[in-house]
Amino acid sequence: MFVRIVKMSFHEENIPAFLGNFELMKTKIRNAHGNRLLELYQDKNDACIFFTYSYWETEEDLENYRKSVLFNDVWAFTKKLFNAKPEAWSVDKLVTLA
Repeated sequence: MFVRIVKMSFHEENIPAFLGNFELMKTKIRNAHGNRLLELYQDKNDACIFFTYSYWETEEDLENYRKSVLFNDVWAFTKKLFNAKPEAWSVDKLVTLA
């Protein structure tokens, strides 16, 4: 399993549109084949910055999602709201303490 982290920064006036669309799409994204977890975070110091964390069974599952109609719809809507280029990392999960 690995984790995909995406940092997104929005124009302040576009945050409600982003959150509304995320609310509509989150279950569909979470139910994508191989997705095991989806989380959305907002930066405590800069309310315009958000992070998504998604856990995937395999890199192929993530790539299949990124090639899907669902991803294209979500990304086409979201990218026009940015005020900076998004950043993304794929990382291996090594340790979890609960």
